[in-house]
Amino acid sequence: MQEKTKPEYDGPSKSQRKRDMHSLQALGEELVKLSGERLAKIDIDERLREAIRDAHRMQPRTEEFRRQMQFIGRLMREAETGPIRAALDAVNGKSRAETARMHRLEALRERFLEDEQVASEIATQYPGADLQHLRQLRRNALKEREQNRPPRAFRELFKLLRELETAGTEAAAPEFDEHDEGDDE
Repeated sequence: MQEKTKPEYDGPSKSQRKRDMHSLQALGEELVKLSGERLAKIDIDERLREAIRDAHRMQPRTEEFRRQMQFIGRLMREAETGPIRAALDAVNGKSRAETARMHRLEALRERFLEDEQVASEIATQYPGADLQHLRQLRRNALKEREQNRPPRAFRELFKLLRELETAGTEAAAPEFDEHDEGDDE
């Protein structure tokens, strides 16, 4: 009687590798669906970025587009997908930090609509804020609520607060400029 030996593990199964490749291709498809502006916010390899730009120029549902998507999938195998996924989630507003930020801004907008004195808090928090414009948006938003009109100013107020916060975080973390160093002479 011959003794059976277990085959040695030689990595993931063919089915698992195929599932992994399909998930990478799906991630690539998500990147292709992004606008050029949103894609610019994601740190990816330049070859991958160029392949995505090429896909933008192609007609979907063509053989050329399908082959391009497979090429993007192959490039995705070489890419570090964790940071790409996190950046995609942030761009799409899915990350917890992004969700918390949106809730914080919504709460600030609601407090401002309830009490005009919150404008001083906004001015302190965001020194570049145009208080006159903010107050005008507040008045318009309150009037829209009162008259049951579409919340155009309400949304515009949120958009302005979001822009102020984004500008504030970018100003708080200035990029290093190599020309600043050693110019004392």
